[in-house]
Amino acid sequence: MKSVRPIILVHGGAGPRAMTSPQGAYLRAALQVGYHLLDRGSSAVVAVEQTIRVLERSGLFNAGTGAHLQLDGVRRMDASVMEGESLRAGGVASIEGIVHPISAARLVMEETDHVLLMGPMATKFARHFKMDRQPFTGKPRRFSYETVLRKTAHNRDRHGTVGAVALDQTGTVAAGASTGGIDRMLPGRVGDTPIIGCGVYADNETGAVSMTGLGEGIMRLAIAKEICDRLRQGKSPAQVARVVLQRLVTRIQGTAGALVLTPQRRFTIAHVTPHMAAGWWDGKGEPTVKDRFR
Repeated sequence: MKSVRPIILVHGGAGPRAMTSPQGAYLRAALQVGYHLLDRGSSAVVAVEQTIRVLERSGLFNAGTGAHLQLDGVRRMDASVMEGESLRAGGVASIEGIVHPISAARLVMEETDHVLLMGPMATKFARHFKMDRQPFTGKPRRFSYETVLRKTAHNRDRHGTVGAVALDQTGTVAAGASTGGIDRMLPGRVGDTPIIGCGVYADNETGAVSMTGLGEGIMRLAIAKEICDRLRQGKSPAQVARVVLQRLVTRIQGTAGALVLTPQRRFTIAHVTPHMAAGWWDGKGEPTVKDRFR
């Protein structure tokens, strides 16, 4: 069987803010880690996980050690991963106190018959596998639901969700994402990232998708699965992403960015926000990393 030339894409969030130089450096480093694994024959899932781990531990993105605190002062994180050969998937929601939620998501996929674990039981599951813990640096605080719910304007200035999609030498695709949510979250809020078909999806018959942006809109249209379903019709990743993201804007005024990769190595990085920190590499030359893709 002839091997496929691998490729990997990564993102560090979409929104109004431009990518910083340190963020760009970490995205390049993440691409190098992921591609070198693929080049040595590792699976797409392993490459996606390890690529995202680089960003989770950087502290520069809204994931892992850089994740937002919710309104009660607690850092709760979400992540998921999916591979396209057998459609296996795993996710964690509202997990606390660990450095790498993406690895907890992979453990759910590989060590259980479940797809999603949440809350304290997800945290206990991760600790069972002795995953690296985050030191707690915040202070638990009180907040008033009456005050919060009266304020309809949300601070959406930072998203910073991280994610990756990859194609390995066997022709299998995988997708993953990890996040700390959005600013000023109500405790227990869960976005699109851990929800299969919303924040991520991967299918060898269509492609792999990793989303970033405001999760409430992404969930309402199940964007990742929608993109994969449209790829099945034979349209290019760029065409599909443009149509689906535009529908997100016109239908519900949503904001998002997407990584889209097919088993045929066709891909796109698309966004309807001013910026999207992202990049790709197929082993040729240097990794491409920038924060605008049109």
